[in-house]
Amino acid sequence: MPDTRPLGRRERNKQEKLDRIVAAASELFAEHGVDEVTTQQIADAADIGTGTLFLYAKTKGELLLLVQNAHYADALVEGRAAAEAAHSTLDAVMGLTTPVIECNRRQVENGRVYLREMAFGDPSEPHHAEALKIVGQTEQALADTLTRLAPIDEAEASVLAHVVSAILFVTMASSGPGVSIADIVASVRTQAAAILPR
Repeated sequence: MPDTRPLGRRERNKQEKLDRIVAAASELFAEHGVDEVTTQQIADAADIGTGTLFLYAKTKGELLLLVQNAHYADALVEGRAAAEAAHSTLDAVMGLTTPVIECNRRQVENGRVYLREMAFGDPSEPHHAEALKIVGQTEQALADTLTRLAPIDEAEASVLAHVVSAILFVTMASSGPGVSIADIVASVRTQAAAILPR
């Protein structure tokens, strides 16, 4: 049974600071890109000291993970709903993955840095671990979709979901600033169609 007691003052203060940090970093990263923003600018915008900021994230990469993880979680919710409404395996897979692609390309350089941090960051760092958890949730949603729509068992669906996830993340990571969302979606669709059961 979940704990439904209200948060104490200390926990509320920590959450309020975290919310301010996420809002400030999100706005600054969206406007200027992660590489052009300093931790001091984020601390100033969140109205906290840099020492306090580093209690929540030790690097700008971790701050980006913190911000982007929330956006990716929202994209996954949207993708699950689109997959549920689809009637073919390929349409369902694309319904699930397209919001993730759109989220990643909202600010192209931020999306590329996020993928780099996710792939090569410190897995013991909590924001990195959360990013990997979202990848796992995406793969599970893909596997559930494949099991629902394709004549395959859970083990095969899990393997295919992992392959589709790899296609998705490699295609996003290798697409430069001039590549459109539509082009990335089309590329993922073509690759996924080659491996998915009909």
